[in-house]
Amino acid sequence: MRRLFFTALIEQLGVVWPILSGVVTVMLGCGVAIWRIEDWRLDEALYFTFVTGLTIGYGDFTPKHLSARLLALVIGFSGIILTGLVAAVTVKGLNATDYDGKEH
Repeated sequence: MRRLFFTALIEQLGVVWPILSGVVTVMLGCGVAIWRIEDWRLDEALYFTFVTGLTIGYGDFTPKHLSARLLALVIGFSGIILTGLVAAVTVKGLNATDYDGKEH
């Protein structure tokens, strides 16, 4: 059953890989832009990017410039898309393990 799940998971990741990599690239690009705009260290900007993208939002880093705030919105929406893609791929993988001998 575990093998079926991971096989289906890898298969579905191959299907959504272009979208998934595009979303992560947009998030990283926005993070690098925020790094330049806000004059943070690169690790701080990438930390902010993934905390914002995963919709955690600790609040320890807050962009001060309007352009950085707009990029933070893009990161947040990209994170929502990323979370949805990961959830959809996982559900599709779990559906492959739900074998009861009938066609779906």
